[in-house]
Amino acid sequence: MTRAFLIVLDSVGIGGAADAAAFGDSGSDTVGHVAQACAAGRGDNAERSGPLRLPNLCRLGLGSAAEASTGHLPPGLVRAPADAAWGFASETSNGKDTPSGHWELCGVPVSFDWGYFPETQPCFPRELMEKLVEAGRLPGWLGDRHASGTVIIEELGAEHIESGKPIIYTSADSVLQIAAHEEHFGLERLLSLCETARDLVDPLNIGRVIARPFSGETPETFRRTANRRDYSVLPPEPTLLRRHTDRGGPVISVGKIGDIFAHDGTGREVKAPDNDAMFDLLLSETKAAGENTLLVANFVDFDVHFGHRRDPAGYAAALEHFDRRLPQFELLLGPGDLAVITADHGCDPTWKGSDHTRENVPVLAGGGARPDGPVGHLASFADVGQSLARHLGIADMPHGQSFLSAA
Repeated sequence: MTRAFLIVLDSVGIGGAADAAAFGDSGSDTVGHVAQACAAGRGDNAERSGPLRLPNLCRLGLGSAAEASTGHLPPGLVRAPADAAWGFASETSNGKDTPSGHWELCGVPVSFDWGYFPETQPCFPRELMEKLVEAGRLPGWLGDRHASGTVIIEELGAEHIESGKPIIYTSADSVLQIAAHEEHFGLERLLSLCETARDLVDPLNIGRVIARPFSGETPETFRRTANRRDYSVLPPEPTLLRRHTDRGGPVISVGKIGDIFAHDGTGREVKAPDNDAMFDLLLSETKAAGENTLLVANFVDFDVHFGHRRDPAGYAAALEHFDRRLPQFELLLGPGDLAVITADHGCDPTWKGSDHTRENVPVLAGGGARPDGPVGHLASFADVGQSLARHLGIADMPHGQSFLSAA
C-alpha cells in the first residue's frame, strides 16, 4: 500500500534559522530551551517532572536533528540509530506564520511580502474599522493593538460582554483576530463578522483572519473554546494537496488543515478539540485510509496552549504525551507507506513576547518507504512536499528537492 502522511507538530522548532536575526529571533530554540528548562527543574508541573523524555521521537531522529541544527544535543535527548531517516529543514518563505510554513511544506513557498499591522495603538486603519463596524452593525470595537489572545480576553472580556463591542487585535504575524463571547455575542455572528473582515483585509494582503470565541463570565473563568476558525487566503500556487486532488487522489485533512489551505484541495476534513483527540482521529483515519491516500494533520496545542502562552512545562508535557502515543501510529504504517513528522515554525516558550520564532524544523521519516539513513539539511520546507509528491507518483513540483531516490 502506497500512502503518504504529513504530521505537523505546530511550532516544534529546533533552533534559530540562519536568518533568525532578521526576525528578532536569533538564539531561539523551542525544543532545546524546553529541554534546558526541564533539566534545570523549571519543567515540572502536575503532569511531569525531571528531564525531557522523548524516546520515540529520538528513535526517529529528533535529538540528532536538533543537534545538527544548533550544534548542541538538548539535555535529555539522545542521538538516533544509524538507519533513522532524519534531517532538518530551513524555511525560505517570507514570514514565520502558520500558512506560509504549511504551504511551503506542501511545495509552495511564499515569495511575496505579507501585510502587517504596525505595533502602535491604535494599530488598525481607521477606514478598515469603520467599514467593519458598519457591515457588522457593531456599537464599536475594543483592543486595536498587538496582544496575547488570552491576556486581552482577560483584560477586556467583561467590557466586551457589557458593551457588545468585539475585541479586535493582532500580533507580529500577518493576522487580524476577533475575540467574542460565544453566547453573549453569538458564535455564528462572530464567524460572519470574520468573513466580512476577510474581504475587507484582502487589499492589505493580510494572511489570516481568526475567529477567537470564548466562554465564561468573569476574567477568572474566561476560556477560549474549540470553535476557533481561521480564514486564510488561497495559496499562490497549487499545493501538494491540490495536485493530488486534481489527479483523483484521496486527501484527508486532520485538524485545522482545511482552514490553513482555505479548503483548497483539502478533501475530507475532520477536527478535534485537542491533541489527544486529534491523535485518536489520526489513528482512526489511518486505519481507514486506502491506497494512494494523502493524510495531512496538524497538532496545534503545542503552539496555542504552550508556545504562545510561554509555558515550557506545559510544552514539555505535551511533547512527552505525543511521544508516548507515537508507536500506536507507527504500528499502522505498511511497507509502502511514508510518514513525515515535522513542524511549521517555532514558538519558543522561553522567548520574549508571545509570537512565533523563526526556526529550523525537524524532518523525521517513518514507514516502510522511508529513506535508509539521514537526509541531512534540507534547504527548503518544500523538499518535504517534493518528497511526498514523488512517493505518491505526482509529477515534480516547481519547488524543492526530493530526499527520496528517483524511481
